Amino acid sequence: MADSVFVSLTTDFGAAYTGIMAGVVARIAPAARVQVLSDEVTPYAVVEGAMLLAQALPYLPVGVHVAVVDPGVGTARLPVGVRTGRGDLLVGPDNGLLAQAAEALGGAAEVRVLAEPRLRLPELSGTFHGRDVFAPAAGHLACGVPLAEFGPPASLLPLSPPEPDVSPGSLTATALYADSFGSLVLGARPPDLADAFGPLPYGSVLDLDGIAVPWVETYGDVPVGAPLLFKDSSGLLALAVNQGSAVREFSRKAGARLVLREAVP
Repeated sequence: MADSVFVSLTTDFGAAYTGIMAGVVARIAPAARVQVLSDEVTPYAVVEGAMLLAQALPYLPVGVHVAVVDPGVGTARLPVGVRTGRGDLLVGPDNGLLAQAAEALGGAAEVRVLAEPRLRLPELSGTFHGRDVFAPAAGHLACGVPLAEFGPPASLLPLSPPEPDVSPGSLTATALYADSFGSLVLGARPPDLADAFGPLPYGSVLDLDGIAVPWVETYGDVPVGAPLLFKDSSGLLALAVNQGSAVREFSRKAGARLVLREAVP
């Protein structure tokens, strides 16, 4: 890769630590274009981070994309680099975080353990592999070091979000994560609605916890303060409140199971 390669950073540990990572990349690859995609992933929320990467990376330039949401830092989980079908290089912990992004970028063509000591920082912390392992790897990859030089081949750990439960007149889905507006992104898609309720035109009303929730195209289709169910920009179902918070309205958070039923007239 050319020295001017694009490098993105996605983490769950805020601006300061992410800034340190950016500095490490810049020291190794001074001409690289480093951009922070997000340093605000909910701490330890691997599924949320994975969904963000899968949604965002196809819209970014081909380059090196570093992701660190790593509750198992310092344990037996492996640090890996992944070459995708599109030509990107993904860097991060092998805990499911990179799996959906790799798929969205053409599949994992090559996976290597980041094991080569000369391609890390000299001293390895037990708790900051973003600085000591992943950022140096990104810098060296940006400078053209082949992925094969980092370590032995590996296989990428898949991510398996909970599947929805569909039955006639009922759809149960897991809230995968809450976005910054308090909307809950669900592990279900519009075809699951059709399987549960049959053809469901926009404007149809479902029931969640005794609250009427209309199925609509966008926020403005309901009054301010009213709940809604819609298809988000990634194609998943999402529960929101127009100019409000579904997290507060329904007292639910990531990991909760939500049951949508036919509304009783």
